[in-house]
Amino acid sequence: MWTYQPAVEALVDIGDLEDYPSDRIPGLYERLSSWMPTLIEHRCSYDERGGFLRRLKEGTWPPHIMEHVALELQCLAGGPGGFGRARETSRRSLYKVIVGTWHEDITRAAIHLARDLVMAAIEDRPYDVGAAVAQLRDLADDLALGPSTACIVAAADDRKIPFVRLNDGNLVQLGHGAAQRRIWTAETDLTSAIAEGISRDKDLTKSLLRACGVRVPEGRLVNSPADAWAAAEEIGVPVVVKPYDGNHGRGVFVDLTTREEVEAAYGIALEEGTGVIVERFIAGDEHRLLVVGGKLVAAARGDIAAVTGDGRSTIAELIESQLNADPIRGTTDAHVLNVIRVDSAVRIELARQGLAVESVPSEGRRVVIQRMGNVANDVTDRVHPSTAAAVSLAARIVGLDIAGIDLVTTDISRPLAETDGSIVEVNAGPGLQMHITPARGEARPVGRAIVDHLFPGEANGRIPVVGITGSRSNAMLARLVAHLLQLSGRRTGLASSEGLFIDRRRLRAGDCTSWECGSQVLINKLVDAAVLEHGPRRLATEGTAYDRCLVGIVTDVDAAATMPDLWLDDADFVFRVMRTQVDIVLAPGAAVLNAHDAVATSMARLCEGAIVLYGTDAALPALAEHRASGGRAVFVRDGRVVLAAAEGETVLFQRNRGAAPAALGGALPFECVLPAVGAAWALGLAPDLIETALATFDADQPVAVPAAA
Repeated sequence: MWTYQPAVEALVDIGDLEDYPSDRIPGLYERLSSWMPTLIEHRCSYDERGGFLRRLKEGTWPPHIMEHVALELQCLAGGPGGFGRARETSRRSLYKVIVGTWHEDITRAAIHLARDLVMAAIEDRPYDVGAAVAQLRDLADDLALGPSTACIVAAADDRKIPFVRLNDGNLVQLGHGAAQRRIWTAETDLTSAIAEGISRDKDLTKSLLRACGVRVPEGRLVNSPADAWAAAEEIGVPVVVKPYDGNHGRGVFVDLTTREEVEAAYGIALEEGTGVIVERFIAGDEHRLLVVGGKLVAAARGDIAAVTGDGRSTIAELIESQLNADPIRGTTDAHVLNVIRVDSAVRIELARQGLAVESVPSEGRRVVIQRMGNVANDVTDRVHPSTAAAVSLAARIVGLDIAGIDLVTTDISRPLAETDGSIVEVNAGPGLQMHITPARGEARPVGRAIVDHLFPGEANGRIPVVGITGSRSNAMLARLVAHLLQLSGRRTGLASSEGLFIDRRRLRAGDCTSWECGSQVLINKLVDAAVLEHGPRRLATEGTAYDRCLVGIVTDVDAAATMPDLWLDDADFVFRVMRTQVDIVLAPGAAVLNAHDAVATSMARLCEGAIVLYGTDAALPALAEHRASGGRAVFVRDGRVVLAAAEGETVLFQRNRGAAPAALGGALPFECVLPAVGAAWALGLAPDLIETALATFDADQPVAVPAAA
C-alpha cells in the first residue's frame, strides 16, 4: 500500500515529543546537519535540494526525521536509498515510519540506529555516526547481494523483469514460473556444467583451444619441482608457473628463468591449487575480456603493482602506504582489487630483485611487488576486432555463455599474431567488478548485457498473474479462474484460501493466501500462469508476492471492515490497502471491477491497464457509463453472460441455448462467474473455451487430482 518496491513499516510511539517539533528543540538542526551533512541531498516535500533540512528548521516531528535518517544511513552504508514516508495514525503520538529496503535485516537495523541517532540529537548527547554506518556496512557485506549479482539484478529491474532471491547468497531468480532464468553471480542456468568443468581444467582448455586454431602458450601440467624445471627446459625460458585451478592471480609467477625460481614457484603455486602448470612466458600486459552470449562486452587491462622507495620506509611499509591505502583495494567483493599481503609469492618476487620485505629501497627506486592480479583499467574501446573474434571463439569452444578470457599482449589494439599475444585462460563465473567500477576508464553495462542475453528482445520473464482481492473470501472465484487458464493449456499455480495447487494437484490444504504461498507458486518452474488470492489483511501485513500482475480483480470493498489492530481504522485506510490490487496491474493488462460496488469501481482511475466492469444488470449506471465510453463490460441478460465491447457483444451459450450449465447462477453464482469471465476475456481466452470451462467446472470440488504421497 506504500510503494511498488519492498519496504519495512515500523510503528513509532514518540510520547511527549508530540508536543516538540524540531523547531522547538534547541540545537537539533545544527547537530543533525553537522552529524549527517549529506542530508542536504534530501529533497522532501519541497522537491528541492535541501528540502528536508528546510523542513527540519521550520519544524517537523521525530518520525519524519527518523525516516530520513534511516534512509541516509542506508545510503552511507552503500545501499540504494529509496522510498520513505512517515504517517500519523488515529492515536496521538503513534506514527508509521516506512523505509524502502534492499534487505529487510539491514533496513530493520537502520531504523533502530536512526531512532538512537535522533534521540541523541534531541537530548544533546554525542553519537558516533561513523560507527553506525560501519555496523550497517558490515551487515551489508554479510547479507546483501554481491556487486556482480547486484548489477545484474539492477539491470533486470531497469527492464521491469521481476526478481526473487532464492538463498542467503547470490542465487537469484529473474522472472516468474516457467519464464524464469536463474543466475548465481555471473553464472546462469544456461551455463553448461560440462563447460564449467572444462574451464577448471586449464590444460584441457588449452588443448581444445589449440586444436581449434586459437593462440595459446605452449605448456603442460607438471607433478614435481624437478618436472617443473624439465618442462621449462622443454619449452624454453622464460616461463610462467601457475596453479592448475587458481584464481585472482594468486600463486602465478611470470618471467622465470632459473631452476631455483621455477622450483620455488612450484611449491607456492601448488598451495593455491590442486596442480601446477608450466607454460611459455608471453611478454605484455595481463588483460581480462568478458564475453556474454558470444559477444565481447568489456575488457580491462592489468598493471604491475610496484612501490617507489623513499630512502626511509621498508618495503612492507611502502606496500601499505602506496598500494593498500588505495580505495580500490579491499577485502570485500565491492573492491576492484584485493589488498596485497606479504606472502611467499611476494617474498620470491622481492628476492628476484635482491630485496626482502624489511629492505629499505633508496629514494626513487621502483620495486615490483606483484605482476599479476591487478586488472582494473577499462580498455574495451581499444580491443582489435580480430581479438574480439578470438575470445568469442574461445568461449564457444569451451561452451560458456558467460566467460572471462585472460590474455596477454603488449598492445590490445593490434592483432594477437602481431604482438605474439596469447589467450592464457578461459574462466566460468567471472568477476564483474573491474568492469562495473574500473580504476580508470569507462564503466561498462555488463549487467545489462547479461540480462539482454537471458531475455532477448521483448522477453520480460513474466507469466500471466491474476491477483484477486475482496472483503469476502474469493476461493471459488480463484479456482474458476485457474480452471479457465488450465483449459487454455497453461500449467497453472493457484494459492487461495482453499489451498496451494500446481496444475490441479493440491500441495497444501487450508488458507494459502500468504506471501510465502504466493512465492512458492512463482518460483515453480512448471507454472505457466498463476492465480493468487489475497484478503485485505494479507495485503496490509505482507503485501503481494509479485511486483505486478496482468489482471487484478476487486470483488468488493467493505468500508466497515477496518483493521484497528493494524491502525487501519477508517474507510480511507481500507480503500488504500485494497487499491493495491489495481495499482500493480501492468499496462498491457486489465483491472476487473465490480460495478455494483462504488468504491471498487472508483479504483478504475488508478489502473495503468484497461478496465473490465462486471455486474448482473446492464442498466447499472457504472456499467452504462463505462460502455458508453467504449469500455468492456460483462453482465447478465436473460440468464446468459454477455461480453460487451465497443465492437459488439458476445453472448455465451448463445448458439445452443440448452448448453448452458444448470448450475450457472446457482451452484456457480454469477458473482463468481462474471469476474472470472472478465479475467479470462482480459487474458485473451476465446469465448468457446470460456463456455467449456463454465460447463465443466465442478463448484463443489476444490481439487481434481490428489497430492502425491
